Amino acid sequence: MNNLATRSLTAVFFVIAMVGSALLGQNVFSGLLLIVTIYSLNEFISLIETEKTQPPKWATLLVGGITYSTLAANAMELIPASGIIVIIPFIFFLFLLELWRNKINPFGNIAYSIMAVAYIAVPFGLMMYFFNPVVLSGPFHYGIVLGFLVILWLNDTGAYFVGSLIGKHKLFERISPGKTWEGSFGGVLFALLTAWGISFIFRQLNVTQWMTLAIIIVISGTLGDLVESMLKRSLGIKDSGNILPGHGGLLDRFDAVLLSAPFVFVYLAFFCR
Repeated sequence: MNNLATRSLTAVFFVIAMVGSALLGQNVFSGLLLIVTIYSLNEFISLIETEKTQPPKWATLLVGGITYSTLAANAMELIPASGIIVIIPFIFFLFLLELWRNKINPFGNIAYSIMAVAYIAVPFGLMMYFFNPVVLSGPFHYGIVLGFLVILWLNDTGAYFVGSLIGKHKLFERISPGKTWEGSFGGVLFALLTAWGISFIFRQLNVTQWMTLAIIIVISGTLGDLVESMLKRSLGIKDSGNILPGHGGLLDRFDAVLLSAPFVFVYLAFFCR
């Protein structure tokens, strides 16, 4: 099977899994994101492990899983907002653990573990609030989650095709030589058109809110892509993993989500009530 066919088949299964779980509701979607969170944390720790840098993998997975699960449980109204403070002692557990591990770079290990939790577990946890009627005005609904994902995907698709056809001016050559300004503008156009169309289907937000959301997603998602490219470039690798044939690892697939989810959460929580 050639690379294009492999990429296309993987993309189809990926979209079915994400969209299908969202349509089935918060419980199913939260379960899928928990698996994605744990695997992404494992992928991140595996990438940065060296002879001198050895974050505690299982402790990081535990703290990351608890962080995600606590946020998701609050988003599903299973625990009160005050329950989120349970995350704090687990974060500091990572400090205490290094006393017994006797590694040569203890505070570097702590820093990478906390970075993994903040960079991966927190954004995925915040995505669960996109369903939540406490945060969003209106009834429980999957429309915000689907809209968020579709806008991200169409932005990426538009940027790729427009950049491939007419891209000449590099957007951030030092980090990602393949990205161009023309491609970015193409992604913006695709995202705005998508947001406009979605506003007639999912009416939890009005057309202005959807269009604004698209701008936030495009900017933060593009920067998220660049941040992950910066990580891979600093490590001298091409892909974060190989779990998704033709696409690399989960961090490669969710790079835009990880940086855009927190900004979208803030926008929805404070400007769309």
